[in-house]
Amino acid sequence: MASSSLFLRLPKSTLLFLSPLPLSTKHITSFCTKPKTQTLSSLSTNPSSPLRTKTQSHAPLENPTLDYEPVIGIETHVQLSTKTKAFCGCPSSYGSQPNTSICPICMGLPGSLPVLNSKVIEFAVKLGLALNCEISLRSKFDRKQYFYPDLPKGYQISQFDVPIARNGFTDLDLPCEFGGGHRRFGITRVHMEEDAGKLIHSSNGDFSQVDLNRAGVPLLEIVSEPDMRSGIEAAEYAAEIQRVVRYLGVSNGNMQEGSLRCDVNVSVRRKGQSVFGTKVEIKNMNSFSAMHRAIDFEISRQVSLLKEGKSDEVIQETRLWEEGAQRTVTMRKKEGLADYRYFPEPDLPEVILTEEYVNSLGSGLPELPEMKRRRYEKMGLSMQDVLFLADDFNVADFFDAAVGHGADVKLAANWVMSDIAAYLKNEKLSITEIKLTPMELAELIASIKNGTINGKIGKEILFELIANGGTVGAMIEEKDLVQIMDPNVIEAMIDKALAENPKQLEQYRGGKTKLQGFFAGQVMKVSKGKANPVLLNKLLLEKLNAKS
Repeated sequence: MASSSLFLRLPKSTLLFLSPLPLSTKHITSFCTKPKTQTLSSLSTNPSSPLRTKTQSHAPLENPTLDYEPVIGIETHVQLSTKTKAFCGCPSSYGSQPNTSICPICMGLPGSLPVLNSKVIEFAVKLGLALNCEISLRSKFDRKQYFYPDLPKGYQISQFDVPIARNGFTDLDLPCEFGGGHRRFGITRVHMEEDAGKLIHSSNGDFSQVDLNRAGVPLLEIVSEPDMRSGIEAAEYAAEIQRVVRYLGVSNGNMQEGSLRCDVNVSVRRKGQSVFGTKVEIKNMNSFSAMHRAIDFEISRQVSLLKEGKSDEVIQETRLWEEGAQRTVTMRKKEGLADYRYFPEPDLPEVILTEEYVNSLGSGLPELPEMKRRRYEKMGLSMQDVLFLADDFNVADFFDAAVGHGADVKLAANWVMSDIAAYLKNEKLSITEIKLTPMELAELIASIKNGTINGKIGKEILFELIANGGTVGAMIEEKDLVQIMDPNVIEAMIDKALAENPKQLEQYRGGKTKLQGFFAGQVMKVSKGKANPVLLNKLLLEKLNAKS
């Protein structure tokens, strides 16, 4: 039975999720309203907000970690790109109208029973293997109890003591501008769970609405070891997780859509101390740069309090990152494991895998970012080139295909990283949306190397191919772009340019040698850019310096 027809048979007072008009907070309102807390209503992302200039209680220190060591761990929630939700047949899609992708299971109605989507298991095993984890051949689901308006059942189906993957690690390279270097960060566990709904807050803060489209959408939570020691390390770790899930195709990893969400745990301790400090969780970071800034601020805040002898003010809590004010603020006291009252999910059986199933998924994994980076290094590319090319699997595939068609490795990297990347950025396109093919890029590079065309004409052809497609050979022939290599033809053009500009020739021979560029430009103009620049400059110098 369709969910809409079911709701039509319910009393009007129970239509809490589909009514289009919110009511006052004095009554039961549409979308399950809830008073909005002062902390949430005070959030501002407006760069011009007065919060930006407000004096902060604990300004960042010049060098906050001089005597202290930050300890950072991250819980990353990855929304899976399955067609349907984790435990029902509702579509798992982003951007639908509120409460249009729901059913009795999503809403937690009595008598509804979950059925596990097998694609979730497949994606979990793939990610676990990609993160070098041990895969549990037997795992189970648990109920995580907490009460919030966007959690209709009053509990979340998750995994507690027996996750599907554990004890892994991921390797990455820090960007050159941050000192570079290789890092390995441990992965504690990867477990399957369902997402909650989404609260939509009113502009005046009087009420909040609940959209349950996201309720039941499958997630994988990746819990890192507390191995990171700076904001940049944490941000790069999260970026590597994004790369891995995109390479695997298990998620689009878009932070703006909420497909990849990171909760960061930060504590500080004196250097040399083995005991961890008090852990603070940070939420509400929608970019890797925001994560970097939020962590650095929180480290400074905690160190400032400890230096001031206010260690009792560093408490275990959840704090929100305010982008406008560039600070963290208290959201709520952090729950402990006992508060969640985990117990095994009675409505779902154990997840039992075979070694053959796990091995078959492992053998089908693509080349992952770390493998690609090491391969590019062996090809002789600089670390800057390596990090750029491996960051996006579509860019990496394009580059690999061009090299496969015979393109010079370094030249192909330069073209992809400079002119092609600039075009994509300006036009807000991905490399899969342009009409240039890797084969034609390889042909273009070859035509420049063998002297058929020069670099300037090559760029003109490149942008034409990107926008309209076609072949290098046809474009060279159609527009008569073949480079002029005949010395006699170029000499005649030089003689004409010198004869037509006697004043400039006299000035050059009088010492103004920079006028060589003027004469070269005149010849290029006459040749329509086709004169070989090396041969042109050689012959031009001979003519200019010849005795009159």
